[in-house]
Amino acid sequence: MAQVTLKGNPVQVGGALPQAGSQAPAFTLVGAGLADTSLQDFAGKRKVLNIFPSIDTPTCATSVRTFNAKAGSLANTVVLCISADLPFAQARFCGAEGLDSVRTLSTLRGRDFHENYGVALADGPLAGLTARAVVVLDENDTVLHTELVAEIADEPNYEAALAVLA
Repeated sequence: MAQVTLKGNPVQVGGALPQAGSQAPAFTLVGAGLADTSLQDFAGKRKVLNIFPSIDTPTCATSVRTFNAKAGSLANTVVLCISADLPFAQARFCGAEGLDSVRTLSTLRGRDFHENYGVALADGPLAGLTARAVVVLDENDTVLHTELVAEIADEPNYEAALAVLA
């Protein structure tokens, strides 16, 4: 079990973050209109998985905005913003912000994603949600980069994540 912090307080994280060079675990989450959306739906594209607890927190919202701006213009690349928020809330946020270069997915169903991607917050006030992490995949779902952000309130290292796609 990994450990991160939330405002300096230790939080246990269950599961194992996929390692660079490994095959990404398959998943099915909830997309727009409550439709099941799988990793396979993005076959042939490079993927940036921006994983976070909730779009309704400042750091999470910033990560969605930043990846929308920085990765939105990358060729053959889709940014998947994954949180526990309902698809309606995710769509409302992206619509209000004018964000059209990211896709949102909810862990409403497909809770095995938490463990399979090593982001299951096991304790603390956000228990049951996901830790903040970034996983970058190539066109064949091979893991190119991973980061489990050590402090949940901190932003991920955008440059390191996007460098593997340059």
